Amino acid sequence: MSPSPQPHLIVVGDVMTDIIVTPEGPIVRGSDRRAQIRSRPGGSGANQAVWLGAMGAPVVFAARVGAEDVARLTAYFSSFRVAARLAADAADPSGVLVTLVDPDGERSFLTDRGANLNLAPADLPETMLEGAAGLVLSGYSYFASGPREAVMALSRMALARGIGVHIDPASVGFLNEVGTARFLEWTSGATTIFANADEALALTGHTELEAQMHALGQVYARVIIKRGAEGAALGDRDGVAHFLPALKVMAVDSTGAGDAFAAAFLAAELSGAAAIQCLAAGIAAGAEAVQKVGGQPDPRP
Repeated sequence: MSPSPQPHLIVVGDVMTDIIVTPEGPIVRGSDRRAQIRSRPGGSGANQAVWLGAMGAPVVFAARVGAEDVARLTAYFSSFRVAARLAADAADPSGVLVTLVDPDGERSFLTDRGANLNLAPADLPETMLEGAAGLVLSGYSYFASGPREAVMALSRMALARGIGVHIDPASVGFLNEVGTARFLEWTSGATTIFANADEALALTGHTELEAQMHALGQVYARVIIKRGAEGAALGDRDGVAHFLPALKVMAVDSTGAGDAFAAAFLAAELSGAAAIQCLAAGIAAGAEAVQKVGGQPDPRP
């Protein structure tokens, strides 16, 4: 599927196979626990791209996968109207993520990023930016040196062309591992950060929303903080400009909710919606995502 001639979004990030484990109760160390185990397509960048495609936003997705999976995954993304540019890796298989889902819908991850760790600058040529309205980068791409070099180079080229760059930190665990000061330095100057409450706390050291907004606004032109059941806020260095409450839904699995939020926000913005409408669209998409198992929308009939 070739990139759309319309202004489109470019998403760069991981492709994973999600192994989702939902135990019937607490895991019993050294013994058995019945569980529902399902395999689904995943990866933060892939999730965002598929949600964007499902929402009708023109999108190009760039990633690196095991060579044996290129044709299958290209067809899969095409089924969601995503133009996939997948680099084939002959050395490593595609990534795998094991998700353990708690009874309250919260989740924990075990990650083998596989071929994603080999993403290189050659996989992200400047020609990708032709006709782009925005570049969406998953934080996972910053947590290893090779992918980091690749996305930082593409980000610099995008900003030089006046193309907005939107960052999703993606993982508090990896943020703390590489150091939040380094992550802020690597991503400084980006147009937007989409941070959840835990990521905002890790990146700023502040628990209060206004303080988080002020601090992150020194680094990014626009700050969106997703606060789960408390709602979401949008602002900048001057503080919170808009806040909307969450929708009350029954959470089944929070995997991919933040990806759906970011996709809906950017899709609405691409269509010309006002900031408060984009925030509302993000909240609605996040609420939809937590009501189903897995991080991506269901395939179209």
